[in-house]
Amino acid sequence: MSVEILDGRTVQSFVEDEGAFNASVDGRFAALDADHDGRLCYSEMAGEIMSLRVLEKHFGVDDAGAVGPDELAKLYRVLFARFDRDGDGGVDREEFRAEMKEVMLAVANGLGFMPVQMVVEEGSFLKVAVDRELL
Repeated sequence: MSVEILDGRTVQSFVEDEGAFNASVDGRFAALDADHDGRLCYSEMAGEIMSLRVLEKHFGVDDAGAVGPDELAKLYRVLFARFDRDGDGGVDREEFRAEMKEVMLAVANGLGFMPVQMVVEEGSFLKVAVDRELL
């Protein structure tokens, strides 16, 4: 992890650079595609989705034990379904790219255009965006 200074424009510029963005997203997709079939099933994405603890950290789902593990699992399945745009039970590379683009543009929008200092994980899309800007 490292502390970086970034703003919404950093992230937006990364997403708009189709070559850099697709290379980064495709790399993450390939890393998640354990059976190398070109599709991500829920079990291949589950660890990644849950490791982010998006629902727990950002929406307070696990504060005071408000939601049990079964309900949390259902919420993560709904999150997976956002990626599985055609509802066929798997996420192909194009679906993954499209959803990650939406996620990253939402992050850019949320950050706004005032620089903020943030701890980012090595290899994360935000870290790649910052490193790209420094080139």
